[in-house]
Amino acid sequence: MRDRIPTVRSRTLGEGLQQVMKNAGLNMSQVARQLDWSPSRVSRLLSGKRGGSGYDVSSFLAACGAKTADKDRLMELVEDQYRRSWLQQHGVRLPKQVRALVNHEKEATAIRLFAYTLIPGLLQTGAYCRAVLTESGRIPEEEIGSRVAARLGRKNLFSKPNPPEFVCYLHEFALRLPIGGPDVMSEQMHELLRMAVRPNITIRVIPTAAGGHAGTSGPFIFMEFKEIKPIVYLESETSSLFLEMPLEIAAYDSILDALEKTALPEGQSRAFLEKLAKRYAGGEGRDDLEEEQLQ
Repeated sequence: MRDRIPTVRSRTLGEGLQQVMKNAGLNMSQVARQLDWSPSRVSRLLSGKRGGSGYDVSSFLAACGAKTADKDRLMELVEDQYRRSWLQQHGVRLPKQVRALVNHEKEATAIRLFAYTLIPGLLQTGAYCRAVLTESGRIPEEEIGSRVAARLGRKNLFSKPNPPEFVCYLHEFALRLPIGGPDVMSEQMHELLRMAVRPNITIRVIPTAAGGHAGTSGPFIFMEFKEIKPIVYLESETSSLFLEMPLEIAAYDSILDALEKTALPEGQSRAFLEKLAKRYAGGEGRDDLEEEQLQ
């Protein structure tokens, strides 16, 4: 069977099957022998390149003794696995960890994003993350600890041998919004400064003085990969959306190009973060937004 171009759905299916196989203590060769398949057939199914039928996936799950919950979740992906763009509706409470997003972040060679109202998850400190979740008033207290741990776990991708190129366009509003109070914001500003000096990380500030800009439609994450086409990730209150169509990718690539021209240069961005860090450290967390804008 000819390989297909993998999609977010087919890769999520393949990653789910890999986890089921791992949970069963099996490897590809062992599963292939049980099913009388070639190892390459199993490999393609797990990579999202081979269009596995419902029977194939069901057989694989049975061979691994998958739990009912895993069977139901993965079988739902089979029929639409090669449809591009994927809307995931999760209701008013976000899942503890958006599995598909995390898996794609780990595989990305470059991540570019725009954040407007909050510091993005990949750059948050534990205290800032906890304050965001607590102050929203929507997250059960017993879930906050696990959600903080899951979000901080995403930052491990910066410590792997070949971390992705990371570019963040961060609006001044997110830096001025006093989440958790001055102490939390001071720690968060210093964390941004520590991250910004890493060779693979660029943080650029979009000042309020810039007025309207290309990112006014909202925050997003643009991910690029070695072997697959780029993906854009959007998130709302009750759903998350993966975009894969060429026209969609081109539109967000154009937004990033425009933001690159609007944002302060790296040096000025770091100077802006340093000034805010000092003010927060001095207990002044509610400055007039116009008072400290860089000209």
